[in-house]
Amino acid sequence: MPKRRKAGKRDDRRQSADSSKQSADSAKREADSVKQQADAPKQSADSAKQTSAPRKLRDANIFARTNRGLLFDVFIFIANLFLIRLLTRLFIDVFRQASEEDTLAKLTLGFASLAMFVLPAAGAVLKRWHFHRRLKARGEVPGSQEKVVWGCLCNPIFYFCLNLFVMSALMTIFCGLIFGKAYEKNGAIFVTSVIAGLLITVIQTFLIYRYFSPPKREPKSRFLRDPRSEVLGDACVFLNMILFQVAWNLITFTPFERLSSFTDFAGRLFFLSFVALLVYFPPRVFYLVEDINRPRVWLTMFLANSPVIFRVLFGATSNTLNF
Repeated sequence: MPKRRKAGKRDDRRQSADSSKQSADSAKREADSVKQQADAPKQSADSAKQTSAPRKLRDANIFARTNRGLLFDVFIFIANLFLIRLLTRLFIDVFRQASEEDTLAKLTLGFASLAMFVLPAAGAVLKRWHFHRRLKARGEVPGSQEKVVWGCLCNPIFYFCLNLFVMSALMTIFCGLIFGKAYEKNGAIFVTSVIAGLLITVIQTFLIYRYFSPPKREPKSRFLRDPRSEVLGDACVFLNMILFQVAWNLITFTPFERLSSFTDFAGRLFFLSFVALLVYFPPRVFYLVEDINRPRVWLTMFLANSPVIFRVLFGATSNTLNF
C-alpha cells in the first residue's frame, strides 16, 4: 500500500509538472501571437514604404512610361510657347491658298484633316498590347481608381459626340474649300460627305475604345508585340495633338474686345478652359487612363493650354484671321 501511494504521488507530481509546462507553452504562444500582431502594422508599414519608394521614383521620372501624359503636357506647353503659333501662321497661309483654288493647298488640308482621325486610331492599335501588359503587371484595371470621373469623361458616347462635332466642323471647312460653292448646292456631295464623316467617326471611336479593353490573346503581328510599336504609337498621338493644337490656336488670331471687368475675365477664363479641355481631351485620353487619379494631372493639362488661353485673354487685338 505505501508503495502504491508513493507511485500515485509521483504520477500526480508528473502530471502537475506536465500541466504547468503546457500552460507555460500556451502562455508563450499567446505572447508570441500578441507580439506578431503588434509587429504586423510595423511590417505592413515597412512593406508599404518599400513599395511606395519605387513608385515615388517612377512618378518623379518624367520619362518613365507611366508618365507619358505628364511628358505630353510639358511638351505641348513648350510647343505652344514657341512652335504652334508659327505652324498656325503657316496653316493660315495654306487656307488662303486653298481659297484661291490652289490644288496642292487643298490636298494639304485634306490630308491634315484625315490625319486627325487616322493618327489616334493608329496610336490605339499600336499601344494597346503594351498598355494592358503594364496594367496587368501592376494589378490595375483601367479607370478603377476614379470610377465616377472615368465613367463621365471616357464614355464612348461622350467621345463619339465630341469627335462628331469636330468632324462636322472639319467637313464644313475643308469640303467648302475643296469643292467650293458646289458643296452647298450639290446635294450628292453634301450627303456623301456627311455619311463619310459619320462612318469615319464610328470606326475611329471603336478602335480607340477597344484600346481600353484587355486583349484576349497576344497580337499575331510580331511588330505589335515589339516595344518599338508603342514608341511609334506615342509618336502618332503626339503628332495628332500638334494638329489639334494648330486648330485650337486659330482662335488666337481672332480679334476679341478688351476685358471690361473681372466678371468678364472670369467668364472668358471659364469658357476658354472648358473649350481647351474638349480640344485637348481626345488625344490625351490614352494617357489619362493611367494618371487620372493624380491631382497634378488637371494642373498640367491646364498648363499645357495656358499659353493659348492667356493669349486670347490678354493678347493684342491686331491678330486677325483673314482668308
